[in-house]
Amino acid sequence: MSTENSVEYAPEHIPRLALPEHAPEAYKAMVRLDAAARRGLDARLLELVKIRASQLNHCAFCLDMHTKDALAAGESVERIVQLSAWEESRHFYTEKELAAIELTEAVTVLTDGFVPDEVYERAAKQFGEGELAQLIVAIAVINTWNRFAVTTRMVPGHYQAGQHG
Repeated sequence: MSTENSVEYAPEHIPRLALPEHAPEAYKAMVRLDAAARRGLDARLLELVKIRASQLNHCAFCLDMHTKDALAAGESVERIVQLSAWEESRHFYTEKELAAIELTEAVTVLTDGFVPDEVYERAAKQFGEGELAQLIVAIAVINTWNRFAVTTRMVPGHYQAGQHG
């Protein structure tokens, strides 16, 4: 890839596998689950959750997609940039968003083998049971998408905002 200034970028990698082509029923089921998980959740909050999980999972394809979708939903560049350091940038987010981001990290990483009670309780204070259930499903769904994209080496950079939503 080159630009007008003749800067030469590294070549794109080749995807390993076209998952939708080889596992179409599973892929279609994931698309339906993703749509169901979004119901009742604020679009900007949902994109923050998807971006944070994708950062933790090093999923470049999903980072490309969800930063573009977040911007299209009215999210600010500043809040997206600060998300990777949210603990030091708490003042950029609402208490509800912080609870969602913290829960996202706990569910995504699971380094201690469980979601700590205090993390769950903070989320439960910010979200009603139905909304919390939707959030938990949404976190699980983005983690699954991340694993699909990272494993099959989906190529970032070509997604257009709203393309899959």
